[in-house]
Amino acid sequence: MVALWRHDRHGFIYLSAKMQVCTQRSWKRPYGIGLLVGGLDESGAHLYYNCPSGNYFEYQAFAIGSRSQAAKTYLERKFESFMDSSRENLIKDALFALRETLQGEKMTSSICTISILGAGEAFHVLDQETVKRLINEFEVVGEEPPADEAAAPDAKAAPDQGAAPMDI
Repeated sequence: MVALWRHDRHGFIYLSAKMQVCTQRSWKRPYGIGLLVGGLDESGAHLYYNCPSGNYFEYQAFAIGSRSQAAKTYLERKFESFMDSSRENLIKDALFALRETLQGEKMTSSICTISILGAGEAFHVLDQETVKRLINEFEVVGEEPPADEAAAPDAKAAPDQGAAPMDI
């Protein structure tokens, strides 16, 4: 089934519409889940979030889950530097965002899965040993976020301008 799935925006819109109809019919039960779907096509990488209401949004970076707000805050501060980052720094940024959600728990390879999707390569999931090595390297670096995050000025937040900065 995975081999048949390709990035197809129209397929994602169809799924969103199907989920949305269930919120309008009294005899249908809404799905009650959100989906985060990544894909790659000729125009580049795409990340879509389909919320339980059936609405869908495209993002450049996003997190879902029970404690995802801390990760979203981190990603909002960093997403503009992602285009110039190496794969290793992107993985470290993802691990740092994930660690923000742990609330005192220790990050281990048993609670973390890293998947890679890129131009010119097949989708793959890193094995547990590789994830463990990356987490250990990440922990050795220390509490500081990767690259230029530590040097960013702590300016006052600008008033809400509408959409979140990661929205497309």
